Amino acid sequence: MPRRQPPFGPRHTRALPALWLFTDERVAKEALMRAIARLPRGSGVVFRHYGLEREARAAVREQIAALARRHGLILLEAGERLGRRGNGVHHSSHYSRRVCAAGQRDLVSASAHSMRELAAAHRAGADLVFVSPVFPTRSHPGGRTLGLWGFAALARQARCPVIALGGMNTAHFRRLKPLGAHGWAAIDALI
Repeated sequence: MPRRQPPFGPRHTRALPALWLFTDERVAKEALMRAIARLPRGSGVVFRHYGLEREARAAVREQIAALARRHGLILLEAGERLGRRGNGVHHSSHYSRRVCAAGQRDLVSASAHSMRELAAAHRAGADLVFVSPVFPTRSHPGGRTLGLWGFAALARQARCPVIALGGMNTAHFRRLKPLGAHGWAAIDALI
């Protein structure tokens, strides 16, 4: 019988990834799969693909789950969970219900774009929070960003690890780490 992996986060004992790839159905599936395979062992993948029909979404999710397992990656599923093969769930900033039960083994992440959303993530019991958008992104051209100091203000108030998202790359992460970033997440920089 295979040994079960220990759980994550503050309620858990296993280290949280510092590098995360967010999936996007606008990216060609082959390019996405290559990017996932290139991630360092122990990195994380947040599977989104919100725009796909349920069956198509489940099929892509299963392929990504198998690849993540082979490469030693953590997989979180955004929105409705389609199976038990991943390591946990990711909730958008609009999700405020309590998501974590005492003793729960799944990793739970949430998005936060403001202090109000960060507080909601804490109330919901998130293990980590993706704070965004830190810098301009291709996916939201012309959108408002937090910038260094907006990110730092949110990170200071966080009661769990903070992952920077939005226009991120390695150089930006180096600037944000002293301001409270546990790690960084991206789409384009990792594809």
